[in-house]
Amino acid sequence: MEAGYEYKTAILRKWVAEGRAAGLAEGKAEGKAEGKAEGRAEGKADALLAVLAARQLPLTKSQRATILTCRDPARLDRWIARAVTAATADEALGLDRPPTSSPSRRPSRSRRRSAR
Repeated sequence: MEAGYEYKTAILRKWVAEGRAAGLAEGKAEGKAEGKAEGRAEGKADALLAVLAARQLPLTKSQRATILTCRDPARLDRWIARAVTAATADEALGLDRPPTSSPSRRPSRSRRRSAR
């Protein structure tokens, strides 16, 4: 409805007010949860940077940006665990691994039967 619209009946005014209040509460809860998650990710990124600095492993600007923009807590945890023993920042971030090849596909059943 339009802003400033005056509902004619008390029940409609009550329902609209309840709906607005519920929507506002839901929005606040979602915002709070998102803020907490973002704060945890920032903390993990800071911890990773601290471990890499303590181990005197230099970072490129790109690596630093990758760490600071990551919002995946599981990935940040993996990087922190690797950073404790890694020889390089690339190793800590898993960037030194060769690309994994896709697993070989088995021939379909019809091909296997015809090969007998």
